[in-house]
Amino acid sequence: MSKATLPKDFLWGFATASYQIEGAPHEDGRLDSIWDTFCRLPGKIAGNENGDVACDSYHKYKDDVALLKTIGVKAYRFSLAWSRIIPLGGRNDPVNQKGLQYYLNLIDELRANDIEPLVTLFHWDLPDNLDKR
Repeated sequence: MSKATLPKDFLWGFATASYQIEGAPHEDGRLDSIWDTFCRLPGKIAGNENGDVACDSYHKYKDDVALLKTIGVKAYRFSLAWSRIIPLGGRNDPVNQKGLQYYLNLIDELRANDIEPLVTLFHWDLPDNLDKR
């Protein structure tokens, strides 16, 4: 039996979900996602936990990227919080420039550290306003 190998250009990396790591649910124009609303419903989440702080990556993304570089990560897959970029959620609703800038800054930081950014556009965190609409 031969040993299985991956191609030399295979990207090893890590992946996250915006709700699970960013925190800052009401900063710089971000509004609630369906997860923010769901986690506030009594009895739905053990211990009434939520993503309000999470890993605080919204404030600590440079530290997070430095840690990724330290361990030799070559790729980082992250998701965009739709409610941070288009808080009301619809195609004709305003774009939140501060929310968009956060992701541009993250991508710039990843590239500056030779880490390939891989973006997930939708990771099941629909803006609550759009869901209610």
